Amino acid sequence: MPKTVDRSEQRRQIGEALLRLAGEEGLDQVSVRTVAAASGRSPGAVQKYFRSKEDLLLFASELSGERIEARLRTVDPSLPLRRALRELIGATLPLDEERRAEAAAQLAFAVHAAHHPRLAEVRRHVDREVRDALARRLAADGTTLPTATADALIAVSDGLALRMLYAPGEADALLTALDRAIESLTPPD
Repeated sequence: MPKTVDRSEQRRQIGEALLRLAGEEGLDQVSVRTVAAASGRSPGAVQKYFRSKEDLLLFASELSGERIEARLRTVDPSLPLRRALRELIGATLPLDEERRAEAAAQLAFAVHAAHHPRLAEVRRHVDREVRDALARRLAADGTTLPTATADALIAVSDGLALRMLYAPGEADALLTALDRAIESLTPPD
């Protein structure tokens, strides 16, 4: 009897290997060959699931976005506004090894997206999901200009994430800066 292969699970495992590789060594080190090795497969096996490196990058970027969206959904909607915003933004910051690798991959994808429209669209989708989650919460608490406030918080978050990648020892100070930004952009709880 032929072996049954779960195609979507195989693709997910390959995408996760790309995210690990991109997070550990950067997107410059990503190729079908290196992703194959990182996923324990042959290059031919990877090519059965992804026609090109661009298809592989698109899938991995979408997978990374799904992870972020899943973490955003775990934030308790009943939390006070400032704490909820801290939790929502924290879901995107490189505060543990998994999120650190993911943030490094996200940064690499963002740079790559400047020259690849399909990848740029995936990045814009993830950005919209994060912005919408923040804006919904801000609007529910009566914040004026919730989308603009969400964009300001994302700008702060993006800068903090970048600094946490190259200066992880400063995470506590940077989280204090995040708290200060949240306080200055939102009404008291």
